[in-house]
Amino acid sequence: MKVSKKGEYALRAMIVLSLNYNREPLQIKEVSKKEAIPIKFLEQILLDLKKAGLLESKRGAKGGYRLIKHPKDITLAKVIRTIDGPLAPVGCVSQLAHVKCPREKRCKLKSTMLDVRNSISKILEGVTFEDICRKK
Repeated sequence: MKVSKKGEYALRAMIVLSLNYNREPLQIKEVSKKEAIPIKFLEQILLDLKKAGLLESKRGAKGGYRLIKHPKDITLAKVIRTIDGPLAPVGCVSQLAHVKCPREKRCKLKSTMLDVRNSISKILEGVTFEDICRKK
């Protein structure tokens, strides 16, 4: 698993939105400025997060984006999967996007790659945006 630049920007934008939870929506330009994310790229990211049910948007002068769910209910894993896809390093050990492999039953790598996937998943599923926002 590698977090793309888009994935990194999504995580950073989610932190800004989490810090703003239960307040007025944030305009894209505010998030862009705070995190130095190009506006056009950020628009795509926020739309993906909205489609995933994490954000809502409001049009108009006081419009923008805000979280639908509490930051304690959104894990880093959810955002990374939304933007970058499965956490598994190889398709044959992915739980959400399993890819059948003809060597699966005799592959010497599978158990190690499964351990890697499980470790990554355990960490990222165990950290919420509330946790991240509480860190100094």
